[in-house]
Amino acid sequence: MTRNGAGHITDPSTRRRFLATAGAAGASALLAGCSAEQTNGDETPTDPGDGTETEPGATAGSDGPDTLVVGTYDSFVDAPSTSPGAWIKETFESEFDATLVWQTPPNDVNYYIERAEAGVETDADVYVGLNADDLVRIDDAVSEPLFDDPGELTRRDRVRDGLEFDPEGRAVPYDTGYISLVYDSTETEAPETFEGLLEEDHRGELIAQNPGQSTTGRAFLLHTIHRYGDDYLDFWADLQENDVRVLGSWNDAYSAWMGGEAPMVVSYSTDQVFASQEGADLDEHQIRFLDGEGYANPEGMARFTDANAPDLAQEFLAFMLRADVQGEIAQRNVQFPATDDAELPEEYSQYAHEPPTAVTFGYDELAEGLEGWISEWERQFAGN
Repeated sequence: MTRNGAGHITDPSTRRRFLATAGAAGASALLAGCSAEQTNGDETPTDPGDGTETEPGATAGSDGPDTLVVGTYDSFVDAPSTSPGAWIKETFESEFDATLVWQTPPNDVNYYIERAEAGVETDADVYVGLNADDLVRIDDAVSEPLFDDPGELTRRDRVRDGLEFDPEGRAVPYDTGYISLVYDSTETEAPETFEGLLEEDHRGELIAQNPGQSTTGRAFLLHTIHRYGDDYLDFWADLQENDVRVLGSWNDAYSAWMGGEAPMVVSYSTDQVFASQEGADLDEHQIRFLDGEGYANPEGMARFTDANAPDLAQEFLAFMLRADVQGEIAQRNVQFPATDDAELPEEYSQYAHEPPTAVTFGYDELAEGLEGWISEWERQFAGN
């Protein structure tokens, strides 16, 4: 399959899912119908040995402290292209006297929120894949803390400035991405500024994501709020007037862009990393930081308060911050490392672009404003 006859892949299932998309606020599967698939990290569901599927609370034949159950989003473990899960499992198990079991519920961290709300044990030790707005939503939804402070972690002081997003220290950053425009320079030249998106020359040229359904779309909305403050809805009204397309998820938007439906898409500034690996024409995968800024969206990991193996969970968090592990996570998750000394190949910086200025909202700002911002956006966007 090709885009515009250019000979590069349009099937989004062959592309790395940079960040797992989140469901709309408050929308999730009922707990009774929810199951968390557990995998061994090589795309094979863990089997307890009797021909039946592993139950959500099981630990693949071992419930002792030598088994670590780690929840995450599915593409961290079994993306069709590349993902760090299998490498992390193999490396961790080779160095620790433990078995690592990945748990990938279909609704990501919402699964554990629902269990906590229902008074049911989480049956996992660690979650990998939190961001700041997830944490705000979790703290608002549950009456008792879902995660605890993991204590002193070796190398936590190597996390880069500006990436820590939990004022209570529970969530530990392990990588970060920057939201940018990705554009096909054979079809258009992306504007330098947000205001440039409103020009007639760019009418109908941008595809974005719904901030109520997509992590990427939420980050882009937050960037516009950071840029325009209380006037952000005016900017979005003008963007609608200029025929922006807003689709549900990152996968929806990127697939439409790869299909040639518009020359610009809201995505990640590491886009060229995977594009180069796929042999794509990089002229069709150019990066633009509007107003010289990229919205930082760090991902974190945290230990569950009711972890069955709290000490092993702490060792895992420290393991994930090691320089060699940070380098592997960044490359396999197609993101930037969280620490300042990750081991990366020299050519990585050629294709992974960092913005001149990184912007983001902290926990307190999101706790105060996020729900209202998204609700206001949804009302206006639906009404126009």
